[in-house]
Amino acid sequence: MSALARDLAPLVLAGVLGPAGAGKLFGRGTARQAPRTALARLLRDGGRAALFLRVLGAVELLLAAALLAPPTTPLPGAGAALLGAGFLGYLGYARTAAPGSSCGCTARQEAPLTWRAFARAAAVLAGGAAAALARQPWWTAAARHPAAAACLVLAAAVALTALSADPERRWRMPLRRLRLRIAGHPLAATATATATATAAATAVAPATTQAAMPPDAAGAPPPVPLTAAGARTAVPVAATVELLERSRAWQSVSRVVRSALMDHWDDGGWRILQFAGVYGGGTAARPVLVLFAVDAAASLDTVREPAVRVSVIDADSGAPVMATA
Repeated sequence: MSALARDLAPLVLAGVLGPAGAGKLFGRGTARQAPRTALARLLRDGGRAALFLRVLGAVELLLAAALLAPPTTPLPGAGAALLGAGFLGYLGYARTAAPGSSCGCTARQEAPLTWRAFARAAAVLAGGAAAALARQPWWTAAARHPAAAACLVLAAAVALTALSADPERRWRMPLRRLRLRIAGHPLAATATATATATAAATAVAPATTQAAMPPDAAGAPPPVPLTAAGARTAVPVAATVELLERSRAWQSVSRVVRSALMDHWDDGGWRILQFAGVYGGGTAARPVLVLFAVDAAASLDTVREPAVRVSVIDADSGAPVMATA
């Protein structure tokens, strides 16, 4: 069985590197995702990071094609093993220097790197070493043991899919949406109660509290949330993030953001969302914190364009870098 796994390693590894390389080289999201990766911080420029990802995608495609060819030389397997070792080194840097950034490994995911990224890199390293030791073409090994080969390839595909996919986005979210369609939205029963509580709070204290966010460059005060200070909201944080990411305010500063949501809290009717980012380019690039203040009671069911306040502050000194309404 071990000999069969060794001989089938080129096929499995090509199935990993091929789609990943095609996504980096030809994917439309590469240029958009590159500035949010740890690679952008390493190269100090999002454009250079996007170019590097394109080149890396081409290398992965070439290795995938070489691995599918007859094993006349161990070089393709050795090259894949070196690539896996390089991935592990880069991920170690990313975890230390930019823990909230995406790794850019597949050019499709923007979530911060997790243990899955390290497991994928280790799998590429191990697969490359096994492919370098293959003694016969993978199709010959599969023809001699078709049932065992099919089971091995299927098991490898399932394991690699689990490592390559974000379970929250690929599996759990679709299941939750299906549950909502069947059982109904859990907030539907509380909508009337929330509206009544908000109206009562407004009647007692009609003056609402503004979020503790700095005014913009023109001196205009921040917008006032629809939720009165002290009124509680049942809107989940994930719904607020989804609303934010569809807003014009997010689009105006998304080039600065380099991480997923790092922290959040409610204050005076506002929900404050904190992200990590990089401001500027080249030698002037510096780490920053990006703060969004969104109406805590707003969601896609209530508004299309929420009132959002954005502030960008230096991560080291805490000094304001930019603020926009």
